[in-house]
This record gives sequence, structure tokens and C-alpha cells, in this order.
Amino acid sequence: MGRRLVWGLLIAFLCCAISLFLAPNDLHRSLVAATNHAQQDHHVNRAYNDALAKSILFFEGQRSGKLPADQRVTWRGDSALADGQPDNVNLVGGYYDAGDNVKFGWTISYTTSLLSWAAIEYRQQITSAGEIEHLRQAIRWATDFLLRSHTSSTTFYTQVGDGNKDHSCWERPEDMDTPRTLYKITSQNPGSEAAGDAAAALAAASMVFEHVDAAYSSKLLQHAKSLFEFADKYRGSYGASCPFYCSYSGYQDELLWGATWLYEATGDKKYHGYLTSNQGWSGSVSEFSWDNKLAGVQTLLAKVGWMQRFNGGDKELGKYKSDAESFICALMPGSGSQQIQTTPGGLMYTRDSSNLQYVTSSSMLLFIYSKNLVVSRVNGVHCSSKYFSASQIRAFAKSQVDYILGKNPMKMSYMVGYGSKFPQQLHHRGSSLPSIKSHKPKISCNDGYDHYYSSSQPNPNVHVGALVGGPDSSDNYPDQRSDYSHAEPTTYINAGFIGSVAALL
Repeated sequence: MGRRLVWGLLIAFLCCAISLFLAPNDLHRSLVAATNHAQQDHHVNRAYNDALAKSILFFEGQRSGKLPADQRVTWRGDSALADGQPDNVNLVGGYYDAGDNVKFGWTISYTTSLLSWAAIEYRQQITSAGEIEHLRQAIRWATDFLLRSHTSSTTFYTQVGDGNKDHSCWERPEDMDTPRTLYKITSQNPGSEAAGDAAAALAAASMVFEHVDAAYSSKLLQHAKSLFEFADKYRGSYGASCPFYCSYSGYQDELLWGATWLYEATGDKKYHGYLTSNQGWSGSVSEFSWDNKLAGVQTLLAKVGWMQRFNGGDKELGKYKSDAESFICALMPGSGSQQIQTTPGGLMYTRDSSNLQYVTSSSMLLFIYSKNLVVSRVNGVHCSSKYFSASQIRAFAKSQVDYILGKNPMKMSYMVGYGSKFPQQLHHRGSSLPSIKSHKPKISCNDGYDHYYSSSQPNPNVHVGALVGGPDSSDNYPDQRSDYSHAEPTTYINAGFIGSVAALL
């Protein structure tokens, strides 16, 4: 009590002393400046809170299956309630991954891993924003589906719906009558990418629910271990989802991804041994995506390596750390080894089709890596002769989030429903067709294309929180429904964004 009183008197004395040296107008200006700065900080944080909430809400608009009573996206209805029936399995639920009506298990898994990582890394911030329960619900909608898809130790359903036939129709999911073809991997027809990715998703999610629902967490971890064993024992590349999702990087990155999250979730030394003995699979990369998980593996294991060093451990995971630094250098502008260029407006530009998926996922890793640098008391990263501090890496990641939310040459937000100017013609069947709630009659495959797809009008249903593919390399965005490369949302664009904007709360 006495110490607090002394400090209070000292602060009061200093304030009085400072005021003696300031003219009344100077003092007034100082107080106004301080107030304005505080108000600006509050406004910015509230804006990021709003972006986080809307980016999570988006997932409710992507739901497949029987919608719950607390569904907040009310223009959607129940859909695909018979999924799995041809094989007498229950594959109802999960997410439509983009603007179509197909469920791809591979991208659902990747999305779930990113959502879970965000929930683990920024639990306190997301809780303070009042969104942690909504995020857990989004994760659980995916993990329930992944659990149902894993019907035996060597059987995992990877896709529901014929992609080619689905894409030839423009139908609401509630009206959908295209074939709900089932695709699966088995020991005779393996797909290590899909199984390894699902193992990572369930292991990461088990950490999210560990102190919330212990029984569910344990179930997730049990299935994660089984899926990883399946992926590793029966190695083979997954090709069933081509031409929509093809494996260009091979399956080794998914095996490392699965082992990394299992090591994070369990601390089991056998996974550490697996990562150590197979670190030759790691290498320098410049993207983090549904196809290539190496940068995610490297970011996670760089932190493990730092912690081991502090605890007097070995440097067995050192290659992952050096590869993680190569990833940072490939992205940072001005780096001697920069591989990803930026648009004139400052947006990272990896490739034209759905470029924001790479922006949000890479930004998420930049935020996490800069945070880990600070926590591990490491000053920064050397990129040839250029040095980047943790604060510089974080500042660049922040610039990407701000670009997406409106600080760009088009002066528009690339999140639907955020800000005063945002995309109006989302390439999305459910959003672009009248809601089943307001228009009960079925809208057929061809009627959707003839009357709505080519319409110049804004989508009738505002899909709040949806992030589009983004602008072109010159920062231009035409906002045309037919331009799927730039106007289509995906679950994994939003998942990476959640892990980025949460870092700014």
C-alpha cells in the first residue's frame, strides 16, 4: 500500500512539473493528441474485431447438411442430406469448399488445420473478441465430418460430389440434383496426401478441444493417429480430386505435416524421431497452401527447435528452422532471395488464380514466426546481406491484412460485407441465386445459368465474411461473377485470414 502511494505521488509530481513547462495551448494540444491516438487505436482494433467475426461467420454460409437451430446465415437451408447413401455410410455435413456444391475432404482438412492453429495460437485474443465459441463451432462442423469420413483404419472418404457435373450446373445446394459420387482411399488405392492432411487436422483440433471437451479431444487424437499410420504405411499419391485439386508437391509434405501436429498434440518422441529422420523431405519453398504444407511444418518446428535449445536440448530439427528462414526471405520485399513479388499496391502475388489464398496463409505464418522470434529472444532473420527484425516481418504481414480490408488502389475491401465498398458479384451459387427461404420453387441447372449467372445485378444474398480470390497483378478487380479466378471465395482463404487478423487484436 505504501509503495503504491509513493508511486502515485511521484506520478502526480511529474505531471505537475511537466505542466509547468508547457504553455496552456501546448498542454491542451498534447492532451488532444493523446486522446485522438487512443480513439484511433480503439477504432482500428474494433475494425479488426469486426473482420474476425465476419470471417468466421462465413463458414456458416458454407455448411452442408442439416443446419442447426442457432444458424446465423439465414438465407441458407438444409442440403445434401443423403450424402454417403450409395455406400451405406453417413457423410452428411462438412463444408462446400468454394462457390460450388462439392465437398473435398483434402481442403476441408487443410482449412481445419489453419482454423485450429489460429484457435491455439491466439486463443486469448479471439476469446477477448467474443468469437472463440463461434470458431470452435466452425472447427467442429469440419471435424465431425472428417470423423464420419474415416470409416475404418484403412478407409477414408475424400470427396462427395462429381466435380465436373457439378460445375456444369448453377444450382443452389438446397436444389442440387447432380450426382453425389463418393471417392475414397483404401490400402489398395492409397492417397497419403489426403490421409496425412486429415491426421494433421484432427490432431490440431484435439488441442483446441482438450480443455473444453476431453472425450471429444481424445476421439479426435485417436483418429489422427490412425490416419497418420494409414498415410505412412500405405504410401501413394492422391489423384481422385483432379483436375480441381491435384497434388503437385507429392505426399511427403503431408506426412511431415501430420507428424508435426501429432508431435505438437502428444509430445510423443516417436513423432520427433519421424521428423528428424525424414527432414531431408524439407526444403526451401515460397508458398504455403492446400498442396504444399512444408512452410507450415517449418514454422512449427522452428519454434520447437528454439525451445529445445533453451532447455539444453539438441539441434536435430535445425534444418526445419533454416528452411523456415528461407521461406521468410522468399516473401520479404527487399530480400536478396525474394521470390514472391508484390503488386504496385503492395500485395504479395504468387499466381493469378485465387491469389489471396497464398496471401492469407503466408501472412499467418509471418505473424506466427515474428511472434516466435520475440518469445524465443531471437532478434530477427538474415536474408543474404539484408536483415529483418521481428517487427519488420510483422509490419509486412499487417500490410497484407490492411490491403485486403481496404488499404489498396481500388479502395475497396475484398471481404464481402466489410466496409462501404466490397465485391457484389461473388462467384458463388448459393449467394447468387434467390434464397430458398424467399423463392421456394426449384431453380434448375440450366435456369441458374440462363437467368442468374450472367446477371449484371449484385448477388441477392450477401455472403458476409467471404474473401474473394482477389485483384490481378496490377491491383485491378473487375467484380464479375464469371471471373472465378478472382471472384470465388474458398474456405481456406478465410482460414488463413483468421490466423492473420487474430494476430492484430
